[in-house]
Amino acid sequence: MRLKAAVLAATFLAASTAFASDESVWQALPDVAPAPADNPTTREKIELGRMLYFDPRLSSTGTVSYFSCHNLTEGGDDHRPTSVGVHGQTGGRNAPTVWNAAFLSVQFWDGRAPTLEEQAKGPPVNPIEMGMADLDAVVDRIKRIPGYRPYFEAAFGKGDVITADNIARAIAAYERTLITPNSPFDRYVKGDKSALTEQQVRGMNTFREVGCMSCHQGPMFAGPELPTGTGFFQKFPVVADSPYVAKYGLMEDKGRFEATGDPADEHMWRVPSLRNLLHTAPYMHNGAVKSLPEAVRVMASTQLGVTLTDQQVDDIVAFLESLTSPFPELTLPQLPPTPGDLLGP
Repeated sequence: MRLKAAVLAATFLAASTAFASDESVWQALPDVAPAPADNPTTREKIELGRMLYFDPRLSSTGTVSYFSCHNLTEGGDDHRPTSVGVHGQTGGRNAPTVWNAAFLSVQFWDGRAPTLEEQAKGPPVNPIEMGMADLDAVVDRIKRIPGYRPYFEAAFGKGDVITADNIARAIAAYERTLITPNSPFDRYVKGDKSALTEQQVRGMNTFREVGCMSCHQGPMFAGPELPTGTGFFQKFPVVADSPYVAKYGLMEDKGRFEATGDPADEHMWRVPSLRNLLHTAPYMHNGAVKSLPEAVRVMASTQLGVTLTDQQVDDIVAFLESLTSPFPELTLPQLPPTPGDLLGP
């Protein structure tokens, strides 16, 4: 175990030091999220997407919306280990935050959706989450709410424009507005050296020196910037005999393998962002780790094979806190009225 830990630590340290030799390794979050050529962002799409995001009528019971699992009034998640869907069912993974998801090259913990548009099609037809039979049922539900048609026509033109693809395009357009630049870290990187405390700067250096940057790079601290649909995946846990693996059940879910069936993908995961971690407890794919200091210890042990001192943990946590940004002001949408027979008896 000690030899393995030493080798892992040396490998990750070499990688992180190579990254850190150039100051450009520290990157601020852009102020605008990129949009694909086939779904340019418009005010009309954003407004429609905002309505659909908050509308529980996209679920079979009329009780669960995208907002239910990705609460924008705080962390963009739901603070449960795993989310609750229709009929009180619980999923198998922790809900990732929707804040800044527009900057990720793939979506979901296992990267099975290459775009926000594809991700948006998943929750309504997941039997545990929103429980609709299929996307045609979702389209039919929206068509039966007459007040939605003017918004679809404003966003996509006249004709048969209430489609599954356009529902997903509108939601994705709205989600591309859900970004949080201007954290203390961002201001520091842009030249305001008073934006971080002495401890946060020390933690920033410790974060680099112990090897965290081998995975958590780029403006999202989620890996290098890659073309859309090309995910940055890492094995987790690496050190299978770390005591934290059994304690938190970290091997029970096989990660990307569950989506692809490829043995090479066992325990491979999209590297999650480290932004706004103060708002997204509990942590890990299964939501088993409750505190940020404990999450730092778990990652150091399971990924780097090292045991951090209390001072190192405190400093890294202080640095991670500097990645917390002010959230933009939100306005709830006014949804079209519900026909009396929409959900049946």
